[in-house]
Amino acid sequence: MPDQHPAKPAQTPPPDTTLGGLNQREVYYAQQHRAPNTLRGYAADWQEFTSWCQARGSQPAPADPAALTGYLTMLADSGAKLGTISRRLSSIRYVHRMRGMVDPTTLPRVMLVWDGIRRDKGHDASQSRPLLLPLLIDALDACPTTRVFKDPKRADEPDLAGARDRALLLVGFVAALRRSELSAMNVTDLDDHELGMVISLPRSKTNQHGPAELVVLPRSSNPARCPVTALTTWLDLAGITDGPVFRGVTKGNRARPGRLNPESINTLVQQAITRTGHNPDGYSAHSLRAGFVTHAHLRGATDRAIARQTRHRSLASVGTYVRVESAWNDNAATNLGL
Repeated sequence: MPDQHPAKPAQTPPPDTTLGGLNQREVYYAQQHRAPNTLRGYAADWQEFTSWCQARGSQPAPADPAALTGYLTMLADSGAKLGTISRRLSSIRYVHRMRGMVDPTTLPRVMLVWDGIRRDKGHDASQSRPLLLPLLIDALDACPTTRVFKDPKRADEPDLAGARDRALLLVGFVAALRRSELSAMNVTDLDDHELGMVISLPRSKTNQHGPAELVVLPRSSNPARCPVTALTTWLDLAGITDGPVFRGVTKGNRARPGRLNPESINTLVQQAITRTGHNPDGYSAHSLRAGFVTHAHLRGATDRAIARQTRHRSLASVGTYVRVESAWNDNAATNLGL
């Protein structure tokens, strides 16, 4: 199935809406302290907050605390997830700090409203449903394998979008990657290993300054479920030897040059679930990462072993993924004889 979401340019820098008073080279170096996807997100969030303020006759920077609490309330009342609201606050905080202004997100009025929103919505409401192994296998099996063309003169071909989706699902699950990491992955980040592959992540949500993080991609004895086989098959069929790993596919069954953007990856995961006949509500690209954590936990992996792959800094963060599934284990309520 051809993509409905065209790819975005690989290295388009975010608009300079945050760094004022710097020359071109200073802006370049200043932007190296954050991953490109993070900066693009900051720029988009800041533009939205700016538009919201201007529509109400308020200036975005320095932000009036009353305007900021009104903005947070609007987001919460409109159904925005906690993660979305938190990211907007991070963007507003970033802009003010870069401009040498007082950070309005730390003011008592703003913190009080934000704490109330978090308490009201709760943490779990913002989490994606984990994509567990049975549904993952169904999604893999439902990926199209053959592309049939209307032109009788054109022979059937392997379906590139299907091969891409299989690789994306398996790599995202086994490597426990975030959607931004799947989007940013380049061929040069992949290294062969006798046990499979090693993925180098130069930048991530939790690693903005340190050396590249290494994530292992073990080879499976079952080729149909092997992430290494799926990834190399996609790259070989698409003729990709350099540049972005995960790309859009044209209606003519050819790989596009640009990388998939993170939101498109969300959509592809939901489409993969829809093909199985299941309701995709509650699932997203993050369901792959959450599914890995939950499945590994259910198979007896320790939180420390899980965190080694997910790169969580806190073991408590790992526990938030498995709270629901763990609640069913060794629980008297499941054996009442009712």
